[in-house]
Amino acid sequence: MASVYIPVQNSEEEVRVVLDQLPRDASDILDILKAEQAPLDLWLVIAREYFKQGKIEQFRQILEEGSSSDIDEYYADVKYERIAILNALGAYYSYLGKTETKLKEKDEHYVSATKYYNKASRIDMHEPSTWIGKGQLLLAKGEKDNALQAFMIVLGNAPDNVPALLGQASVEFMNGRFSESLQLYKRVLQLYPGCPAAVRLGIGHCRYKLGQLDKARQAFDRVLQASGTVMFYHLDPDNVEALVALGIMDLQANDSVGMRKGMERMQQAFEIYPYCAAALNYLANHFFFTGQHFLVEQLTEIVIAVSTHGPTKSHSYYNLARSYHSKGDYEKAGMYYMQAIKDIENKPQEFVLPYFGLGQVQLKLGELKGSVVNFEKVLEVYPDNCETLKALGHIYTQLGQTNKALEYMRKATKLDPRDAQAFVGLGELLISSDTGAALDSFKMNAFCLRTRNKNSQARTLMKKGGQEVPIEVLNDIGALHFEREEFEYSYSFQSALENFKEALGDGIWISFLDGKENLEQTSASVLGYKDTGIFHKLIESGHSVDVPWNKVTTLFNLARLLEQLHKTETATFLYRLILFKYPGYIDAYLRLAASAKAQNNLPLAIELANEALKVDDKNANALSLLGELELKNDDWVKAKETFRAASDATDGKDSYAILSLGNWNYFAAMRNEKRNPKLEATHLEKAKELYTKVLTQHKSNMYAANGSGIILAEKGQFDIAKDLFTQVQEAASGSVFLQMPDVWVNLAHVYFAQGNFALAVKMYQNCLRKFFCNTDSQILLYLARTHYEAEQWQECKKTLLRAIHLAPSNYTFRFDLGAVMQKSSSSTLQKKKRTADEVRSTVAEAENAVRVFSQLSAASDLHVHGFDSKKIQTHVQYCTHLLEAAKVHREAAEHEELQNRQRLEVARQAALAEEARRKAEEQRKYQLEKRKQEEELRRLKQEEENFQRIKEQWKNTTPGSNKRKDRVEDDDGEGRPSERKRKKGGKRRKKDKSSRARHYEDDEEEVATMDDHNEVEDEDPNTKYNREEDNQEGEEEPVDDDAHDLLAAAGLEDPDADDDEVPSSAVRRRRALSSSDEEGELMESQANTSPQRESSPGRQEESNAEGEEEANLDDNEEEGS
Repeated sequence: MASVYIPVQNSEEEVRVVLDQLPRDASDILDILKAEQAPLDLWLVIAREYFKQGKIEQFRQILEEGSSSDIDEYYADVKYERIAILNALGAYYSYLGKTETKLKEKDEHYVSATKYYNKASRIDMHEPSTWIGKGQLLLAKGEKDNALQAFMIVLGNAPDNVPALLGQASVEFMNGRFSESLQLYKRVLQLYPGCPAAVRLGIGHCRYKLGQLDKARQAFDRVLQASGTVMFYHLDPDNVEALVALGIMDLQANDSVGMRKGMERMQQAFEIYPYCAAALNYLANHFFFTGQHFLVEQLTEIVIAVSTHGPTKSHSYYNLARSYHSKGDYEKAGMYYMQAIKDIENKPQEFVLPYFGLGQVQLKLGELKGSVVNFEKVLEVYPDNCETLKALGHIYTQLGQTNKALEYMRKATKLDPRDAQAFVGLGELLISSDTGAALDSFKMNAFCLRTRNKNSQARTLMKKGGQEVPIEVLNDIGALHFEREEFEYSYSFQSALENFKEALGDGIWISFLDGKENLEQTSASVLGYKDTGIFHKLIESGHSVDVPWNKVTTLFNLARLLEQLHKTETATFLYRLILFKYPGYIDAYLRLAASAKAQNNLPLAIELANEALKVDDKNANALSLLGELELKNDDWVKAKETFRAASDATDGKDSYAILSLGNWNYFAAMRNEKRNPKLEATHLEKAKELYTKVLTQHKSNMYAANGSGIILAEKGQFDIAKDLFTQVQEAASGSVFLQMPDVWVNLAHVYFAQGNFALAVKMYQNCLRKFFCNTDSQILLYLARTHYEAEQWQECKKTLLRAIHLAPSNYTFRFDLGAVMQKSSSSTLQKKKRTADEVRSTVAEAENAVRVFSQLSAASDLHVHGFDSKKIQTHVQYCTHLLEAAKVHREAAEHEELQNRQRLEVARQAALAEEARRKAEEQRKYQLEKRKQEEELRRLKQEEENFQRIKEQWKNTTPGSNKRKDRVEDDDGEGRPSERKRKKGGKRRKKDKSSRARHYEDDEEEVATMDDHNEVEDEDPNTKYNREEDNQEGEEEPVDDDAHDLLAAAGLEDPDADDDEVPSSAVRRRRALSSSDEEGELMESQANTSPQRESSPGRQEESNAEGEEEANLDDNEEEGS
C-alpha cells in the first residue's frame, strides 16, 4: 500500500499519508501540507494521486493552492517543483480545452492553460517541459507552425527529448508528411521502448496512410494489448483511436463478418469517448441506413462542433445532408452538401459523394445546369458509374439534347444489363427518337396506356436480348395497375396479379394464392403477429418461407392488392411473413396496424405502430398513424406530441402530418370540459393556419378544404362554409374511389346551425343511406338532435331508439332518450289546450323517462361514460314530479272530457228534439194551410149563399134601417155614448184577439173571466143603460140585427153601420175562444216535445198574425151560422 511521509516541522517525526485512502475533503491534506511546510514535490505527488482516482476537483484545488502567491513567496528558492505544478495545471486546462465541445468554454480553458505556462516561463524560460506544454497547447489550438517552433526549441538543446520528438511527429503527420512522421515515431520507440501506446498508434496511422495495411493493423492491435503482457510496455486496451482505426479497416473488408465487427469496435469507441469524430461519423452512417435520422443528425452535429479536421467535418456534413435529402428537405440537404464540398476544398478525388448528392438535389429543384456540372465531376472520378450515367441521360432529355441522353443511357444499359431503370429510360427515349424500335416494344401491349407502356418497353427490350425480365420492371407494371385503381376490372386485375406472380416466382405465397394451403389452419390473424410458430410449422412440413431481399417490395405490393380486394387473411399472412424474415420492414407493421384499426382493436393497432417506431422513431407515416390512434383513444396529450413529432420529422413538408395536427387543434377547441373562450379561439386560429398551409402546398386537398370549412362554420360564417362544403361535396362525388361522408355531415351541421331543420334532416338521412347503410349511431344522434330542436319529439324518440338498437352499451343514447321524453312531457303539460289522450300519453312518457333515468342511476359504471350520478338523480326527481303533475292533469282532463261528452250528448238530444219539432211545425203549417184552403172554399160558398139570402132579405128589411138610423142620431145627441161604447168595445175586441194570439195556452175559463172583468170595468151607468136599450131593441128588432150581421159577414156593411156596431156577445166570444183553445192545446202539445221554447220577436209576430187570422175565421163562422 503506497504511502508518503510528511516531516513534522522542528521534529524528527513524520506524518504518514496512505495514497489509497486520501480524504474526500482536500482541505485536510492542505492544512497538513501548509502547517508542516511540506516540500512541493509532495504536493505534486498527492495532487497526481487525486487525479488518478478521478477526484479532479481535489486535484485542481491542491495544485492551485500550490501555485498561489503565498507559496511562491515562501518557496521562492524552489524552481523546478513550482514549474512542475504550473505545467501540470497548464496541461490540465489544455486537456479540458481539447475535450470541450462549446467554443466559449474551450477558449476559456485555453486561456487558463496559456496563463499557467507563461507563469512557469517567467520562473525559468529555458525549462523544456514548459516549451513542450506550450507546443501541445498550440497543436490543440491548430497552430501547427507555432507548435513546431516550440518543439524545435527543445530539440535544439536536447535532440533526444522524447516528448518533443512526439510533438514534431504529430505536426509532420498533420502536414501530410507521413514518412517523416513514421521515422520520428520509430526514433522515439528506439529511444524509449517502454513508451506510451500513443507512439504505436502514430506508427499505425502513418503505415495506414502509406498503404501498409497489414503493418498498420499489427500496430493498432499492439496498442490494444493488455498491459500485463509486456511489463515495461505502456499499452492501452481502451484506446479509442486504435479501436476506430481497426473498425475502419474491418468495414473496408466489405463482408458481413467484417462489417459487424467494425460496427462493434465503433460502438465500443463511442462508449469510451463519446466525442470521437471518426466513430461518430461511422455510427451516423450506420444509423442512416437503418432509417434513424434523428440519431444521424445528433451524431453529425457533435462532430461538426468538436472537430476541426476538414475531411472529417466533410463526412459529417455529408451524413447530415443525405439525412435531410431522404426526408425530402432539399434546401437544407443542398446547403449541407455544399458545406461538405467546401471542407474538402473542392477536391472530388478526396470525397466525391457530396457532389453526387448535390447533383441529385439540384435535379429535384430544377437546377439542371448545376446538376450536370456536379454529375460530370463524379464521372471524372468514377467514369463507369451507372447511376450517374442514368441521371445525366435524364437531365439531357429534359434539356432537349436527345443524342447525349441516348449516349449515356446506352452506356448505362451496356454496363449493367440488369438495370431496369436504365431500360425504362432508354425506352422513353426510343419513343421520340426511333419510332420503329419503339413500335416493336409496344407490340406486346398495344392497348396499354402510355405510362404503362414505359414499363412494357423495358420488358420487351430485355426479352429481345434473351435476358430475364428484372423483378423491378414486373413490379412496376403491377404497381401501376394498382396505383391507377383499375384492379376492379378483370383484365387489369389479372395483369397486375400475373406481373406480381412472375416477379415473385415460386414460394409459399403461391400455395396460398392457389388455395393449396388453408389459412384457417395456420391461424394467420393480426392478433398473433409475434407468433412465428406458423412459419416453423410450414418449414417442418417441407415448405420454404424464404423471401429474397429483392422480392420484399413486390411481395408487399401483392399483399396490398389482396387487402384491397378484401382478402384480408391472405394479406395478413404475407405481412407477417415479411416481418418474420425482415423485422425492420416498417410498412408491414403499418398495414397490420391499419387492419387492427379496421377491426376496432385500438390497443393492438397502437402496439403495432410503436413496433414500427422502434425501427425508425422518425418515420412520419408511423407517427401520423400513432397520433390518429391515440386521438381516437382519447389520449389528447400523447396525440399532440405525436403529431408534432411527425411534422418535425419532415420539417413541415408532410401534408398528412400537418393536417392531423390541424385536426387535433380543432378537436381541442371543441372539447366539452373546461372550455375557455380565449383558448378555444387560439386553437381554432391555429387549426385554420395549418389547413391553409396544406392548401398552399396542395390546392386540391379536399380534407384541408373540409377543415377550413369547419373553422369558418365555427366562427359563424355559415354561408361561406356552406359554399365550401358544397364544392368539396361535388368534387368528392365525382370520384367513385373517394368516399368522404364528413363533408355531408358538416353540410348538415351548417343547415342545422342556420335553423333549416328540414334540409339538415334530409342531409343526415342521405349520408346515412349513402355511406353507412343506415347503421351509424353517431349520425343517428345528430339526426335526433335536429328533431329535438325542431320539437319533433316522436321522430326524435324513434331515431334514438334506432341508435340504442345499434349501440346498446352507449349510455349517452339512453340519457338523451330520457331527456327527450322529459321534454316532450313538459311541453305537453305547458300547452293551454290539451286533450285527455295527450295527457295520458304524457303520463306514459314521464313514466318511461323515470324508468330510463333510474336505470342509468343504478348503473355501476356510470362515471366511465361521463355521467354525474347527482345529475341523473336530479332528472329522476324532476320526472317524478312531472309524473305526479301529469296524473293530476290527467284526472282533470278526463273529468273535462266526461263533461264534454255529456254536453255533446245533451246537444245531440237537443238537436234531435229540435229536428222533431221542426218537422212537427212543418206538418202543422201544412195542415193549417190545407185547413185555410178548405175554409176559404167553404167561406166563399157560404158568402155566395149569404149573398143570395141577403139580397132576398134586403128587400124585406128596408123600413127597419130607418129606425136604426134615428136611434143613432138620438144617441149622438145625448153626448155620444154609443161612440165611446164602440171605441171601448173595439179596443176590447182587439185586446181579446191579441191575447188569444200570445197566450193560446190559456184555458177557456181564464179568457172568459178576463173578458167579463174587462166588460165590467168598462161599463158606466150610461153604458149600462144604453146596453139595456140595445137589448130591448135587439129583442124588438131581431131581424135588423140579423141582417146587419149578415152584411158584415159578407163585407157589405156601410161605414156608418160599422161605427154603430155593438161588441159581440159573450156566447160568440166563448165560441171563438173555444175554437182557439183547441188550437192552443195542439200547439202546446207540439211545443212540449222541444226542451227549449223559442221566443224571438219574429215568431211572436207570426203567432199574433196567426191568432188574428184564426179569430177572424171564427167570427166569420159565427156570423155565417
